Amino acid sequence: MRALALGVALFAAVSAATATAQSADLALAGELTQGGWARGIAPRAVVAISLNDQPVAIAPDGRFLLAFDRDAAAAAQLTLRYADGRAEQRELAIAPRAWQIERVGVDLRPGKAPSAEWAARRAGELAQIKAARALDHPVQGWRQGFIWPVKGRLSGRFGSQRIYNGVPGSYHSGLDIATGTSGAPFVAPADGVVILAAQNPFSLEGRLLMIDHGMGLNSAFLHCSELAVSVGDTVRQGQYIGRIGATGRATGPHLHWSIKWRDARLDPLLFTGPMPAG
Repeated sequence: MRALALGVALFAAVSAATATAQSADLALAGELTQGGWARGIAPRAVVAISLNDQPVAIAPDGRFLLAFDRDAAAAAQLTLRYADGRAEQRELAIAPRAWQIERVGVDLRPGKAPSAEWAARRAGELAQIKAARALDHPVQGWRQGFIWPVKGRLSGRFGSQRIYNGVPGSYHSGLDIATGTSGAPFVAPADGVVILAAQNPFSLEGRLLMIDHGMGLNSAFLHCSELAVSVGDTVRQGQYIGRIGATGRATGPHLHWSIKWRDARLDPLLFTGPMPAG
């Protein structure tokens, strides 16, 4: 994993007048790029942090997590608020990514209008996913170095997208890992709590498993043939949690793994590093 240790020298202060010696203790490390993340340690005098005006949770030991959407802008505003009421703003440079883009010389076809029955079912599924992502457990998986849930061929890359005669289609929101067969076991990439376990396959995701890693960070595993855990279960990194399948809308057996921090879609590859050989 490429780690970027970022001290004060790598921040651009938006307002030099508000800079203080106390901010010299601020540190970030991680992947400050589109689809990336960073873990930080706040100075003791900081009582609140926000990223682009959205509050960021701070753990009792002063550590916190930030993440940046696939389409994040080139700069993000980090605001530190001190116990004496002062505020300090810093600008974080977010590196762009060269996404895998395929340009197709045909028009994007509108999909067939869904039936009322399907639309009602889908609305219920999306409501369950939204409710699961709103849960926040005091777990510590967000602090860990993530591991691969399974070894295999990467058959789909995060952020890849087709452009149809200049009209962009939706981009791929996770990594697809193919092992060649259905039923291969996969494990938890980090500690967490199960927040959704759809034993009855969803229309698109199939058997869907979601894990809360804490601090707004969660993983989703799609198209499973079997789920080995239930909602509310605490799981540990490396624990067996399910089997790969092709349930839902899938052309073959594979594990679709996606990570989100709040509403930001993130690249799992930036949490794990390259797929290990063998």
